[in-house]
Amino acid sequence: MLNRKGVVNKKINIEKILNEIGEIYSPLSNECQQEFIGYSKVCTFKKGDIVVREGQFSEKAYLIIQGSARAYYLKDGKDISDWFTFENEIMASIVSFFSKVPSPHYVEFVEDSIVLEFSKDNADSLCSKYHDFERFISKVVTQTMLGLCERLYTIQFNKADERYKHLLNIYPNITNRIPLTHIASYLGITLETLSRIRNPKNRI
Repeated sequence: MLNRKGVVNKKINIEKILNEIGEIYSPLSNECQQEFIGYSKVCTFKKGDIVVREGQFSEKAYLIIQGSARAYYLKDGKDISDWFTFENEIMASIVSFFSKVPSPHYVEFVEDSIVLEFSKDNADSLCSKYHDFERFISKVVTQTMLGLCERLYTIQFNKADERYKHLLNIYPNITNRIPLTHIASYLGITLETLSRIRNPKNRI
């Protein structure tokens, strides 16, 4: 059940979620988890909701409990997806969130989503108090940056079909959740090329 602000009223086992995400990034102590929960709120967003726009300052981050989101930018009028996030991952306008500068990205929820929302000030407070949260945030940033570097490498040096296979290795069900137009822009190819890769029998 939701209230008017889109805050979830039903009980969600956030401790379990934090333990799961801690296994992905870096474990959080029980004390740190409880303080993090106190600083955060569970919210919902609808498919297509944009929470950050290019040029805005963004001080919010979203730990995805259910659903998916993407960061994208506009280049010469073209919508180009830069990265995707799914359950147990964190979405934010990384540059704006950590550097306090206008965001170069848009952040959009691609599916109806339930998230744990927290602010930069809250994150800074927890980092100052808990070394495990500082490590946690460091791992989040590092993995995001490594993912972006890997994407750039595959675009520069891999063929289109190799890029697509690599993406499926990371997110096997992504084509069931993310529109193909967004996947194509992420891979740096046209939608027509992606369709040929996915359906080789249709090649001339």
